[in-house]
Amino acid sequence: MRHVVLFHSVYGLRPAVRAAADRLRAAGHRVTTPDLYGVAAADTVEEGFALLDKVGQEVVLDRARAALRDLPPETVLAGFSMGAGVAGALLAERPDCAGLLLLHGTGGAPDAVRAGLPVQLHLADPDPYDAPDEVDEWEQAMTGAGADLTVFRYPGAGHLFTDPDLAEYAPDASAALWPRVSAFLAAH
Repeated sequence: MRHVVLFHSVYGLRPAVRAAADRLRAAGHRVTTPDLYGVAAADTVEEGFALLDKVGQEVVLDRARAALRDLPPETVLAGFSMGAGVAGALLAERPDCAGLLLLHGTGGAPDAVRAGLPVQLHLADPDPYDAPDEVDEWEQAMTGAGADLTVFRYPGAGHLFTDPDLAEYAPDASAALWPRVSAFLAAH
């Protein structure tokens, strides 16, 4: 059993995030899903970016830190898209985390990686927010810094392909992702 903090995408705390948390809880994990905005989730990506602009990146990060405050140091940092970036941004502050689970976006800087840090990335291929050459560069930097990195690419899937309420949902890709996530959490 792992403690997992699961940060939402730019849309906010949507039903798909809660469903993912429930899936992980059913597997025996303790999952926290903080609302980094404090308001209802957006219906469109444009509305989501407007919410992020209104709330502000620093407030989002402060709320993420507050959510982690009472969780054990070995909590897995996880997130969807923007939430992957939030998880990665907090990596330097949580050096004892059990792993970094990145869904739909990269996160984490090589200078925050400890040797052997388990990192798993799940990304659409191609992804409109993470250019292939940038992902390759990030991957090389993370492994060069000592991360135990595994990357799964999902050809033809949309960016947030695990969210059944979005047009980019890809049921086959989503079905392939969850056993890989379960194995990652069980191994680390």
